[in-house]
Amino acid sequence: MPNKIVTIEAKKNEDFLRRQTVPFDFKAHTKKEITDLVRKMRQMMKEADGVGLSANQIGLNYRMFVAQVPDSQGHPKFYAVFNPEVSKLSKEMETLEEGCLSVPETYGPTPRHYRLTLAGFGPNGKKLKINAWGLLARVFQHETDHLDGKLFLDRAEKLYHVGEEN
Repeated sequence: MPNKIVTIEAKKNEDFLRRQTVPFDFKAHTKKEITDLVRKMRQMMKEADGVGLSANQIGLNYRMFVAQVPDSQGHPKFYAVFNPEVSKLSKEMETLEEGCLSVPETYGPTPRHYRLTLAGFGPNGKKLKINAWGLLARVFQHETDHLDGKLFLDRAEKLYHVGEEN
């Protein structure tokens, strides 16, 4: 299993990150393989101080991501979503600074829908549906963009690098 986050610093990696991923096939993987994948991605995300990580960010061509953001009480809530699809996007937008583990030391104000519904499957293959808003909705949009071959660079209003004046 990969143990490094793919970054755009190499052209071939950027090409890979900009390709749409293929649907995750639960029948092609054992429960243990799926559990190990989720565990490994969660560990890599935490070690990189991220709030989300898509499978293609570690070199796997699967439509799957993990995310962890605080709930309304401030407790971390973890998500592993397979074959996610975003729907019911709110008209209300919010622009906040975003960065990405695959685009090191680059940030920028990025508009996102404030609310959405995310449908997909959990690691057990059961359907799930999540109504999200705020940071969670932002993370879901960022990660599904990855799976669709888009980077936050494509949506940011402007970009700056660590150490630059913004």
